[in-house]
Amino acid sequence: MENIVLQSLKSRRSVRAYKPDQITQTELAAVLEAGTYAATGRNKQSPIIVAVQDPAAREQLRRMNAAVMGNPDMDPFYGAPTVLVVLADPAVSTHVEDGALVLGNLMNAAHAVGLASCWIHRAREEFESKEGKALLAKWGIEGEYVGIGHLALGYAAADLPAAAPRKAHYIYRV
Repeated sequence: MENIVLQSLKSRRSVRAYKPDQITQTELAAVLEAGTYAATGRNKQSPIIVAVQDPAAREQLRRMNAAVMGNPDMDPFYGAPTVLVVLADPAVSTHVEDGALVLGNLMNAAHAVGLASCWIHRAREEFESKEGKALLAKWGIEGEYVGIGHLALGYAAADLPAAAPRKAHYIYRV
């Protein structure tokens, strides 16, 4: 019998179509808490997580992210009603790795509670901009932070696909 955690890790998928229904606060709290338990270099806990559910703030993030992509009309968050933003303190040498581990925990926790998610890039470009820095200030976030990534979060609009076959020579044993 396979361990339930390993089964969950193998069945998680990145989802690119979401129902418009907002997730529950209980689901959100569980996902956020799991993110705070990600491993970080020397336990410095350099990342922070911003949960964006306000439609106007989500729209601003959508617009900023789409502009970085050069396609202002698209929704890089695929209709997900919640967007989590992971930022990290660049003074910590492992800030990028720390933020990536947080995003991984968030994705796996989302799947474990029945939510769908997808890591969305371009947070670095968004939050190094004047508009991004102003947004952090508006949210009450003080200090220097760089964007690591976003997590689109919600209910999948369709069933999750089967896993793609794993590539040959993925693992080497020495």
